[in-house]
Parts: sequence; C-alpha cells; structure tokens
Amino acid sequence: MVKVSVFRLEHRAVRDKRISTHVALVARAFGADSIYYSGDKDSEMEKSVTDIAESWGGPFTIEHVDSYRKFIKDFKGEKLHLTMYGLPYKTELKQLDKQDKLIIVGGGKVPFEVYEMADRNIAVTSQPHSEVAALGIFLEHLSGEKKGFKNAKQVITPQDCGKKVVEK
Repeated sequence: MVKVSVFRLEHRAVRDKRISTHVALVARAFGADSIYYSGDKDSEMEKSVTDIAESWGGPFTIEHVDSYRKFIKDFKGEKLHLTMYGLPYKTELKQLDKQDKLIIVGGGKVPFEVYEMADRNIAVTSQPHSEVAALGIFLEHLSGEKKGFKNAKQVITPQDCGKKVVEK
C-alpha cells in the first residue's frame, strides 16, 4: 500500500500556527498517513494535531525534522512539490507511480533547491492561492474522498442543518 506523507516547509510558530495546523488537518482528513515539518519546533501545534487524530481517528502522526534538505533528500519515494509555478496537477496525476509519496507544501519563501529536489513540481492553479486549498484539492484527486476512520472516538452525522457529533 502506498503511504502518503505531507511535508510543511519551514514552519514559523508565531506566524504560521493556524495555517500549519490546517495543513495537518487537511492532510489527515484526506488520507495522508503523516505530516512532517521543518522550521520552528511547535509542541503546541503537535499536541493539537495529535489530539484531533486521537478523537477523530486515523493512522496519522506529526513529527518535526531539523533539516528540510536532509529529509527531502533521504525520502524514499516520489517527492511532489505543490507550487503555483508547477505543471497542471490533472496531467501530473496520470504520471505518478505506485511508490510512497511526499507532498511538499511551502511556508515562507520556498528556496529554489526545493524545486530541484522535487521529482515533480505540481500546480493546482497557476494563480496565488493557499497551500491548504492546494493540498486538499490535490489529495482529494490523488486518493479520493475519505469517509471516516474506523478508530474514531467521534463521528459527525451529516444533516441539512445544525451539528450532530456522536461519541463512539
């Protein structure tokens, strides 16, 4: 089975806390197995993401890495960099093989070497946009809609109006 990991490049704890957390939540909800991040180590963000995974289910982990260069270089599998400067994702999806995937999303200004280290630079759109949106769109097309997780302690009951969460 192909494992999908997301790599959040150069997290800045003060500036990126909500965006990086949302990257992790989208990754988990759309079937990624893990998220890694470089930049500032953020134990509070890690706890928030871990708590969500424990309550809502999924085989999902979060881990800080010291060096994005070493981590990307050493990753065994396809390295896919989501960037508005890349090739159209619908075309690129057809070219992917059946090996583990590392989906790289930026934080601050992405160093050019990341473009060079990636096997594919992929664009959801060639317009400025959020890395959270790009990741959600790409993962949905990569692995399809996720319905939920067997080990969830909480599940949402879809309804027309209001909120209904059931404890398992």
